[in-house]
Amino acid sequence: MTAVALVQGASRGLGFEFCRYLLLNKSPAAVIATCRNPDAAQHLTALRAQHADRMTVLKLDVNREDDIKRAAESVKAAFGKVDLIINSSAMLHPSGKGETSLRDVSAQGIISTLTTNTVGPLVMAKYFAPLLQKGTGAFGQQSPEKEKQHSGIIVNMTARVGSIGDNDLGGWYSYRMSKAALNMATRNLSIELGRGRSKIVCVSLHPGTVDTDLSRPYHRNVPKDKLFSPEYSVQCLMNIIDTLNIDKTGKAYAWDSTEIPW
Repeated sequence: MTAVALVQGASRGLGFEFCRYLLLNKSPAAVIATCRNPDAAQHLTALRAQHADRMTVLKLDVNREDDIKRAAESVKAAFGKVDLIINSSAMLHPSGKGETSLRDVSAQGIISTLTTNTVGPLVMAKYFAPLLQKGTGAFGQQSPEKEKQHSGIIVNMTARVGSIGDNDLGGWYSYRMSKAALNMATRNLSIELGRGRSKIVCVSLHPGTVDTDLSRPYHRNVPKDKLFSPEYSVQCLMNIIDTLNIDKTGKAYAWDSTEIPW
């Protein structure tokens, strides 16, 4: 059966680059790209035109559970399974800048950031796990031991600033909290979905500091050799995904394959 990959948050940045990479390097895999407003996603529309036989674009606002449920039903009807899900959409803060001190914190800012960065990926897992359990393990590196083989993979895009053990600077309350909570969700999912015969590998991946809209306000503080293009970051992350197996589930990895402490 043809491999099926779904990228949530695919209209720009890393999500768009994941779609492009999968289409160019994982033939004949089918790629499902989701975003809030497909009609306004010009680059995604152009990419679909180039790969009309392998690419599907679905409307999905990760903040709306009904959208996620409908998308899962559409994917089930069209494909019957999923082998890989990459939860890529993220926000730094509704203002576009992380809080530098406690006086910048607002309840709505925290709630909005957590909804997009943490709740959305978890609800994605709720509705798409049954399709991942029907996957054929087309991504990752299968174990030779049958009882350790996986059917699907969930990748949640995290950030090093979400590591509690690595936090020596403070600040960025909403973003740090949302990614720390996402890492806990990844860990929980790895335990629940790692049971039984149809195992799902669940990991958090840190892409490094990437030249995208999310990080752009902070580029001047990043050394040139540490500011990655989306193409380079996705290549590094796909190298990790290609090696994933059930022994690596429930962990967080940086773009260079090093493990990040929780």
